[in-house]
Amino acid sequence: MFPGDSVLSVRELNLATKRLIEDGLPLVWVRGEISNFVAASSGHWYFSLKDDQAQVRCVMFRHKQQYLDFRPGNGMLVEVHALATLYEARGEFQLTLERMRPAGQGALYEAFERLKAKLSDEGLFDAARKRELPSFPRRIGIVTSPQAAALRDALRTLSDRMPGVPVVLYPTPVQGEGAGRKIAQAIHAANERAECDVLIVCRGGGSIEDLWSFNEEVVARAIAGSEIPVISGVGHETDFTIADFVADLRAATPTAAAQAAVPDRKALLHYLAKQGRQLTQALMRQIERRMQQLDYLQRRLVHPAQRIQQQTDLLGTMRRRLDLSQGSLMRQREWQLQSLMQRLGVLAPDVGASKNLLSTYARRMGAVLARQLERHADRLFALQQHLHLLDPNQVLARGYSLVRNSKGNIVIDGRQIKTGESLDIKFAQGGARVQVRETLGPKAAEN
Repeated sequence: MFPGDSVLSVRELNLATKRLIEDGLPLVWVRGEISNFVAASSGHWYFSLKDDQAQVRCVMFRHKQQYLDFRPGNGMLVEVHALATLYEARGEFQLTLERMRPAGQGALYEAFERLKAKLSDEGLFDAARKRELPSFPRRIGIVTSPQAAALRDALRTLSDRMPGVPVVLYPTPVQGEGAGRKIAQAIHAANERAECDVLIVCRGGGSIEDLWSFNEEVVARAIAGSEIPVISGVGHETDFTIADFVADLRAATPTAAAQAAVPDRKALLHYLAKQGRQLTQALMRQIERRMQQLDYLQRRLVHPAQRIQQQTDLLGTMRRRLDLSQGSLMRQREWQLQSLMQRLGVLAPDVGASKNLLSTYARRMGAVLARQLERHADRLFALQQHLHLLDPNQVLARGYSLVRNSKGNIVIDGRQIKTGESLDIKFAQGGARVQVRETLGPKAAEN
């Protein structure tokens, strides 16, 4: 790679070594015990992985930690899937971790994932095949060990929530050799006896080895084939087994499984008491409405004798009203007859009296007309006299004349004419056309 006499810097040497290590070693699984574990403020983990003869520095970056289901610590035996590399800044050989698991569990995890994928492909985990739990089970079955603390927790919870519901125990070992087969047998026995409405399969927490019986295929198929709805309550909240995926309901703990199996008696009593109060109130309101209706009907209810008396009184009242209406009608007809007779008298008067009256009116009218004609004749004569006085011919007859210029306009002022102008003069009898030789002023004309 480099000539034998080449002089390398420390950085060049570390980089070359890093490439050799990373190119020569693929991702490997390494087993060891954790020591000097440090969780940095950045979120990355730094620790040493050691055995009784050697140790190696390790780093696991924060974004790789999300796939872990446990928290590592000093003294824990683990298996890590890592890339061997060299941290060139310090020249330290280290492992960069991709995955980590507790030592000894690698094979179990692989078996778990294989069975999980197989059963999932068969549809045993499908939500459509899961059944609803009965709301009020008449009897509850529990599949677990008689010595298990989980049984005591479940029984205490069931007693607190619904003490009147019987519980049937189907005893079985829950860990150790052959435990899975015996758990499956207990589930089959519960179905054959068919004495329970819901079945709880449970045990307390533990390591994956302790819970492995519930990861066996025989248990999964027994739960899937159960005619009784099954609640799985295995381990703690963070524990998941194949039984959890197959069961009709997965509970985080045995206590939670018991809580899911039965309703809360206290909550039911509270609900029933509330419903009872509401029902009582509704019933009282209904009774009150009926009482009001009864009072109303009672007020409307009349004794037959009283009813007959009321009808008799009504008949008498109507008879009196009829009599009054007939008398009123007769009087009305009499008034109408008198009115018509009066109108007839007006329309047919005394002819003789009317004739004398007309003669009187005729004489009066003749006298009025004579006086009117006399007044109009006097006025006409006065107008004739006045018109005679205003006649221009009468003025001309008294020696006056009427002078017009060539345009036919009457001349009333000497200043309107000019020397040499022709004028027409009209007399009472005849006229003359003259020519002006000289015009005179107003004073000269007076002389």
